[in-house]
Formats: sequence, C-alpha cells, structure tokens
Amino acid sequence: MSPIHQEKIMRRRKKKLKIKNIIIVITVMLLILFGVLLIIEKINNKPLPPEETNQPGETEEPKNNEQNSPEGEEETSAEAEKEPKEEPEEEPGQQPEQQPAEETPEYGIIIENPEKIDVLVNKKRNLPYDYVPEDLVTLEEVPTVLENPEVNQLRSAAYEALKDLFKAAKEESGYDLYARSGYRSYNTQTSLYSSYVESYGQAAADKYSAKQGQSEHQTGLSIDITCEALNFKLDDTFGETEEGKWVAENAHRFGYIIRYPKGQEDITGYMYEPWHIRFLGTELAGKVYESGLTLEEYFE
Repeated sequence: MSPIHQEKIMRRRKKKLKIKNIIIVITVMLLILFGVLLIIEKINNKPLPPEETNQPGETEEPKNNEQNSPEGEEETSAEAEKEPKEEPEEEPGQQPEQQPAEETPEYGIIIENPEKIDVLVNKKRNLPYDYVPEDLVTLEEVPTVLENPEVNQLRSAAYEALKDLFKAAKEESGYDLYARSGYRSYNTQTSLYSSYVESYGQAAADKYSAKQGQSEHQTGLSIDITCEALNFKLDDTFGETEEGKWVAENAHRFGYIIRYPKGQEDITGYMYEPWHIRFLGTELAGKVYESGLTLEEYFE
C-alpha cells in the first residue's frame, strides 16, 4: 500500500472519529438539556401547598399566649366577677311561668302581712309568690326612665310621697330626679335575678339583686331613682352627685329612707345602693334616719 493511500485512510478514520465525537457531544448535550427541561417542568408543575387546617390530634396555637397563662386566667376570673353597676332593664311582657302555690323559699319565712307599710323584706323574710299590692297606681305625674308599665307603678301612699319628694328637690335646690324602677312582680324579679346570674355569676348576683320573693320592689313601696348626670342609669356614684346627696339628707322628710346604706352590706345582705329608696311613712322614716341604723337593726 502506497504512502498516499495510507494517508487517505488515516484522514477518513480521523474524520469518522471526529464525527463520532461530535455526535457523542451533541447526544450528551441533548441529554443534559432534556434533564434540565424535566427539572423545569417539575418545578412549574409542583402543586401548591394545601390550606392550613388542624389535622386530627393537632391543636391551633393561641395567638395570645396570655390566654393560657395564670395571669390570663385571673383576668378572666376577675372579669366574670365584675361587679354590676346597674340592674338590667326589665322588658315588658317577659314573664316566666307562674310559680306553684305550694312553693316555699329556700330558707327564711313567708311574711304573713306583706301589705303593712313597715314590712321588712330581706333574704330571710320572703313575700308570698302571689302577693300583688291592691293599691298600685301608675307614676303619671313624675318623670320616668323605662317604658315598662309594670315598673312605673307604686302603692298609692308611696307615690304621693314620691311626688312631694321630686317636687321639693326641684323647688328647693333645682334638682331633677327620675323614677327608673318601682314595683316588680314575683315573676319579673325571677327573670331579673336570672339575668344577673347569667351575666355576673351567682355570687355577684346575690350581692346586687334579690331573689324572687325577697325583693322590696314586690311590695310596691320601693323605687330606684336616678338623674341626668348619670345618663338616667343606676350607679353607686349617684350618692356622690348633688342630687344623690340631697336625697340622702332629705328623703326621710317625705317618708323614705336609703334602704341599703354604705358599709352595711353584712347587715342588709346587699351592696350599697344610694338610688334605692324605701317608703315607711314620715314618722317611721324619720326615726330610722335619726337612729343611723339599717331597717334590720332598727327592728331588732
């Protein structure tokens, strides 16, 4: 074989090898490109994470850690025992079912003469469930707050005295007083006390509201009064207002007393209520006022 022929063969082999190498490189590049495309496709087609839900056995962490802390529990407890400043409004027509005639109080006695002007009603002395004063009259000539017809009533003698009290406050000192809640039936008091328990708990309810049969309002001789300075609500700051001070100093002149004085909670069974006045008649009210005693102490 001539040298020229051998050279041609070598050139052909080199050319074939070069082509082969090019093919290999192209193949590798294609494989790489294909792999990259697959990766890109997987990334693009990756499903979105599902919405967060609590799986069985999992609980959501509270957003405020104080909710599970002892301090948080104390705050919740304190809020639950928050002392009410005023009585819930009595809504007309909301009456629970009539109580059975044989019902007896949890403790204490049933008062035999509930119609007496000097009747003592408290947590140990219960009015009959069916007692309704026979001489209830509507408070037509004094300003009232609530639209419930029932609570805008008093016994006749108490109403006449209330008119004189309100008139004297206006004429003597320029004070305007308002009647908020007078007579309440046994059933209305049941509803009111239950609303207290539901809102504030049993302990607070027993301090600020009477159970059915144990409320002076059922006698038609007691009434809650207020003034514009308190936005016509019931609040113990009534005793600090000029109107409240005047009432405390002068109510006895018209036959009324502050039934639940400040600092006498252990005796009366209820917290200080400067807005709650009780009619006793001018003679007895004057004696109780001058004595500085609660009605419970005076009758001992």
